[in-house]
Amino acid sequence: MNLFKTNTRPSVIIYLVGILMVGCQTGPKNSEKEIAIASPIQLGEQPNILWLVTEDMGPYIPSFGDSTIVTPNLSRLAAEGVVYPNLYSTSGVCAPSRAAIIMGMYPSSIGANHMRTTSYTEVTGLPSYGAVPPPQARMVSELLRMNGYYCSNNYKEDYQFEAPKTAWDESSPYAHWRNRDENQPFFSVFNFTETHESGLFEPYGFRNIETRHYHEGDRSYKWDGNRMAEEETPIHLPKDTEFDIPPYLPDTPKVRRDMWKLYNNVAEMDKQVGAVLKQLEEEGLLENTIIFFYGDHGGPLPREKRLIYDSGLNTPMIIRFPKKQLAGTKDTQLLSFVDFAPTLLSLIGIEPPPYMQGQAFLGEYKALNERKYIHGAADRFDGFTDAIRAVRDDQFKYIRNYRPEQGYYLPVEYRERIPTMQELLRLRDEGNLDSIQALWFREQKDPEELYDCINDPHELHNLAQNPDYSSKMEELRAEMDRWLNEIGDVPNLPEAELIANLWNGAKTQPITSAPNITSSNNKTTLECATDGASIGYKIIDKDGTTPKVWSVYQKPFEVPAGSVLIAQAYRIGFVPSEIVETKIE
Repeated sequence: MNLFKTNTRPSVIIYLVGILMVGCQTGPKNSEKEIAIASPIQLGEQPNILWLVTEDMGPYIPSFGDSTIVTPNLSRLAAEGVVYPNLYSTSGVCAPSRAAIIMGMYPSSIGANHMRTTSYTEVTGLPSYGAVPPPQARMVSELLRMNGYYCSNNYKEDYQFEAPKTAWDESSPYAHWRNRDENQPFFSVFNFTETHESGLFEPYGFRNIETRHYHEGDRSYKWDGNRMAEEETPIHLPKDTEFDIPPYLPDTPKVRRDMWKLYNNVAEMDKQVGAVLKQLEEEGLLENTIIFFYGDHGGPLPREKRLIYDSGLNTPMIIRFPKKQLAGTKDTQLLSFVDFAPTLLSLIGIEPPPYMQGQAFLGEYKALNERKYIHGAADRFDGFTDAIRAVRDDQFKYIRNYRPEQGYYLPVEYRERIPTMQELLRLRDEGNLDSIQALWFREQKDPEELYDCINDPHELHNLAQNPDYSSKMEELRAEMDRWLNEIGDVPNLPEAELIANLWNGAKTQPITSAPNITSSNNKTTLECATDGASIGYKIIDKDGTTPKVWSVYQKPFEVPAGSVLIAQAYRIGFVPSEIVETKIE
């Protein structure tokens, strides 16, 4: 099927297997009772799709087994939808994971896995650069725009590359489905920053910015970009609440304070989610919209974020289908962030392109077989570099450390603002960490690690040298080698060499060629000499009115006489071309 043409049909039927399971788990448990429900999901021809994305989010909500905080909006979404407990990011930090989501490709395969490639250049001695996917690759939002969807992002991007102007109809603090043409299908993304790790060392993260979610689409609204003062912080649970402290953290007042802030932030995020869902429902759009809620990776605490243990990769997901289809069920299949883009295309009847490394788990092009493994990778974080790869099946996690001579702990300055991190360092220096808490601070790593993630969910007991698990080690080693070879990942490649490969040996970032504009037989054609470039354009009418949105060029089109056509070309990871313009006589 042509990638850029929707399949004309009266409806889409998704055959989805929902799994109801007893209890809470970090992976499917064969010993638990399973009830399989095979049901067809009925969708309209072009359903709306809404993504509600929060940050640094482990399974801290009631629908995933943690009843510490009440989340009425997410609990309602779960009761009316399907819960997915086994979704894993490709990295324990946001930008590489967001690259995987938006491209359907592993970040370590496109130069997107080093966190903050446009900063820390004085520390690394490297030039600023962005990921460079293959020429045929596009952000999935651009593919949807080419198929008639209005695509909005509110408002965080952070993909390890600059998004082309062709990627979104609008990406801003005011972006909203409300700004689309009448009856146009939409793909809208809303990002919530309440639960970000900064909310542990700031009174409320970006709390005042988040009020924009009550005013979406109204560009006249002036929102407050400042952080809240401590005394302004809404309190959603008593500060003396008892918490289950993970064994890798000490049980001290400061740690308990951070746990309180974590859950309090989750409750505030739930309010913001509710505001967006209320808008959707009030506008009569709820029952023609597929709603996704998920986090951009695992939790915000030390030994969670930036690591590729489950605490850093596992994040909850809820999907609500129109008319509450499969309401209240649980699907325990393994899912990866690279599966999002192909699934999004599949839901609207477009066959995912071959360059995407994930597989659709819903829709017309749902994969015949559920995935058997998920994969993760860790490289540079700010100014500190490591090289770690992981593969996990439904029970076991295999980790390969390419720099075993250095310890796990990296002194990332941003993380050290967290009071819990300061507590860990204080107790480490005093020699008062217990044997589990001290694991993260050992001077060297084991070259290989193997964990039983069901019986050892915090991944504390390395089984790699246990002969009882030799066959599992061989299986997961082989799977890792297969995966690395398939995606072209070379772990521990010096970053300077990576940049040289991305830039095809050039010393400076490549520049996208300017588009060429030609007209013939009342049709205007746009071309670019840079392989794989997208071309955006605007038509300024004879009265001088300029559209707000850059259209995506697909084929020759008519331009009214007397208009001015402006165009710009983009290749992801390259410098955008200059803007060219011509008057159409």
